Amino acid sequence: MKNLFRIILLLCFVAPGVMQAQTKLKAGDKAPDFVSKDQNGKTVTLKQFKGKKLVLYFYPKDNTSGCTAQACSLRDNFQALKKDGYTILGVSVDDEASHLDFIAKNNLPFSLLADTDKSIVTKYGVWTEKERNGVKAFSTTRTTFLINKDGYINRVITEIDTKNHASQILGTN
Repeated sequence: MKNLFRIILLLCFVAPGVMQAQTKLKAGDKAPDFVSKDQNGKTVTLKQFKGKKLVLYFYPKDNTSGCTAQACSLRDNFQALKKDGYTILGVSVDDEASHLDFIAKNNLPFSLLADTDKSIVTKYGVWTEKERNGVKAFSTTRTTFLINKDGYINRVITEIDTKNHASQILGTN
């Protein structure tokens, strides 16, 4: 019965051909392009941010404690990030309605991308297998990519301090 539960759980969360390890992308790599919908159903691509510095942050799930702390750190330091030239985009596999709710509850001043087909998390190598209480399942590994104006990755942050994430980005932590 336990194995059947694992199989069902994996089938619910695993997209065919997804990466199973932490991202292999690094500073100097070209950021993989993507096409997705934001919380309002508007199509968003990486190419739209050419000429801008981008914080592309991946998080596991809307309305969870760690993800809320991370989003609120970015919200509370939004003006400092903006002053430093950054545009912020969050990405999770939650749908548009979930993102709208998360943004409204936390007064977030930036967009969230609904990666329901897991194409972006897969391209960026952050869709990984994790084990909790003996059950393996796939989930998004919390990771932030700082992308320069030319579309190249300047920095990858994998050790996220959710409550102080903006400081990590700005280099004040």
